[in-house]
Amino acid sequence: MDLDQLAKALLALGCPPEKSAEMAAQLDKRARQLSELKGSTYEQAMGHLLSLMKEGWAAKERGF
Repeated sequence: MDLDQLAKALLALGCPPEKSAEMAAQLDKRARQLSELKGSTYEQAMGHLLSLMKEGWAAKERGF
């Protein structure tokens, strides 16, 4: 997944449009770090991070 695709996925999950490119770059970097640290694949790390982001935006929309 390239950064443009990731930014589009973040938009679909509720990311503010003005932050999507920056957040995509940050998530990419963190997924690479996590995969090395935990011994998992990049895809597994990215899936985990996207799940956390989705939960956070959902909670924000509910007012938590």
